[in-house]
Amino acid sequence: MFKKILKSYDYSIIAVYILLCLFGLVMIYSSSMVMAVQWYEYPADFFYQNQKLNLLAAFTVFLFFAVFPYKAFRNKKFLIVMTIISVLGLFAVSVLGHVTNNAQSWIQVGARKVQPSEFVKISVIIYLSAVYANKQRYIDQLNKGVFPPIIYLVFVCFLIKIEPDNGTAAITLLIGLMIIICSGMRLKTIIKLIMMGVLAASLLAPFVILKLDKFFTAGNMKRISGFLDPFGTAGNEGFQLVNSYLAIGSGGLKGLGLGQSIQKMGYLPEAHTDFIMAVIAEELGVFGVGFVVLGLGYIVLRGFYVGIRSRDPFGSMLAIGIAGMIGIQTFINLGGMSGLIPITGVPLPFISYGGSSIVVLSIAMGILTNVAMFRKYDEKFKTKKTTPEPKLESSPLNYRNEKKFRNRSKLNI
Repeated sequence: MFKKILKSYDYSIIAVYILLCLFGLVMIYSSSMVMAVQWYEYPADFFYQNQKLNLLAAFTVFLFFAVFPYKAFRNKKFLIVMTIISVLGLFAVSVLGHVTNNAQSWIQVGARKVQPSEFVKISVIIYLSAVYANKQRYIDQLNKGVFPPIIYLVFVCFLIKIEPDNGTAAITLLIGLMIIICSGMRLKTIIKLIMMGVLAASLLAPFVILKLDKFFTAGNMKRISGFLDPFGTAGNEGFQLVNSYLAIGSGGLKGLGLGQSIQKMGYLPEAHTDFIMAVIAEELGVFGVGFVVLGLGYIVLRGFYVGIRSRDPFGSMLAIGIAGMIGIQTFINLGGMSGLIPITGVPLPFISYGGSSIVVLSIAMGILTNVAMFRKYDEKFKTKKTTPEPKLESSPLNYRNEKKFRNRSKLNI
């Protein structure tokens, strides 16, 4: 059985994940060495050495969650404890939070900072997947099946928003919406939810407009004006975006060479975090950017494939939620550094510097790997021993069709 389990792991996902992390480590060293010396008076390899420790912790949690059966997360006691800790962590930020870049999103733990909102993203994926998997029989009943998880989702997004961390709040909300859409609800129920959402937004719009300064800080408004007119505000709000353009344009096809970036010499703020892709484009050109985009794209598409093929509703929604998280975060980061959307301060998955981000992503990748293993194991070794009749406990995407099949079978008997 142990050999069968080893054969069932999707090693392509694991290989791409490790390659992206190691590539990110190299680029963190290249993009941060000048800033470490000039801005902070640290050794040139300060951020590189810190990220090595982060990766050590990340690979450890990845291995644990890759072998730990994901179905254990469906336990009700575990879900209650996880959601309580998530909410308490967000409340703790408002009391004990450490302010960085005008956002009180971190808690200082010894020599390191922890960002609770990053861990909330994975807890939202687990919670929504488990709850909607348990509610498959009455998934279309609004009061009983739909609304309770949505209330939790909106509440945690609100707590993240008031830090303020608009980027993480948006990612968390979009992840939740993706899981809701893929939960097995009928199209009719989803349309009802959309109409309710539009109605709620219409009622809140006048209040938001009147209290615009409460919902959007001065920093948020600067980012929007910098996005709308980067070259007109190049000396202030548009400074970061304009220098990102210069880095991207300088790289060309082959790039200037590893370590040869000019914009990282103090011209491009956050070169090792939010704007690390601009440095990759400048130093390694289209080939470096292509490697990262193709690697991230493969993980996202493979995650969706695992989710669609999984016959367990919980595993299906977990895989889709994790793939969605990585895809959404990648789009927001690349959209910000390329001027497609306003800058939000979201790191690039597996590449940007950051302890909380890489640990959470590694937990997510471990869970995805475990879901993929169980799907492949069931497909290869269990389906041979079972009858072809579809199970009621299946992917939420196929649940209604299988239920109709059973009803027709009963009528024919």
